[in-house]
Amino acid sequence: QVQLAESGGGLVQAGGSLRLSCAASGRTAISHAMAWFRQAPGKEREFVATIDWTGGNTYYAATVKGRFTISRDSDKNTMYLQMNRLTPEDPGVYSCAAVRRYDAAPVPREYDYWGQGTQVTVPP
Repeated sequence: QVQLAESGGGLVQAGGSLRLSCAASGRTAISHAMAWFRQAPGKEREFVATIDWTGGNTYYAATVKGRFTISRDSDKNTMYLQMNRLTPEDPGVYSCAAVRRYDAAPVPREYDYWGQGTQVTVPP
């Protein structure tokens, strides 16, 4: 079992930045692909970014590519999402996810472990 805990959410003005963290505990997440998803009120969960278990390969949703950066620190068993140039289209509950595979497709059903999520708010 892997337990995931997100932190770093908050309210930021459009154009600002936030850095989310996802700390993994329990079974090491080193051999797990990990990802960020987000869900806005009344909308389905949306893929944001994924990273393989080496940290060497990343993939982004078109809506965030060039603004967001996913990374991981295996020594700290933590994954990050640096979010720059935030817009009013970015708010939602951001959740991290993991699966015990080298990499995974950008869809929620691929992932076995989920955190509780952290709220990101960007006022219009």
